Amino acid sequence: MTTTIHAFDLGRDFRRFALITGILLIVLGVAGVALPQLMSLITAAFAGWLLVLAGFVTFYLTWQGFGGRGWLRWLKPFVLIATGLLILVYPIAGAAALGLMLAIYFMFDGFANAGMAFEMRRPMRGWFWLLLNAILSFALSLFILAGWPGTSFWIVGLYVGISLFFLMGWPC
Repeated sequence: MTTTIHAFDLGRDFRRFALITGILLIVLGVAGVALPQLMSLITAAFAGWLLVLAGFVTFYLTWQGFGGRGWLRWLKPFVLIATGLLILVYPIAGAAALGLMLAIYFMFDGFANAGMAFEMRRPMRGWFWLLLNAILSFALSLFILAGWPGTSFWIVGLYVGISLFFLMGWPC
């Protein structure tokens, strides 16, 4: 006996899954905004586990591809696993490192947006909004750097919470 799957059933299942995912991400986003320090530590732990997992995958691929010959080939898996474990053991330092990376990202984002705004100034209208985005990115970067590492304990969680809230919070 075969069963047929209708497109309507798949659409209904997808809508239900998207709604549940959206509600979950809204709840996580609100929790991240309400408790940014906790969200910063959770984000640091998540990054640590990702690095450990990436280290083990790299370890396996190095073993399969090179058969264990040469110590330099093992440097990358070792660094990934060690960095991930350090973040897991010292999550506050991991959150501070994530805050510094976020500040650097906003600094580069500001440079890129300012460059694009000045390139678009003559041929296109609306370049001012891109320049305003660049100025805000610079300001946010300087704000994070001025209070670093203290700002890292709440800015990372706040940013992740806002991102989760708007990522998939309104799919339906």
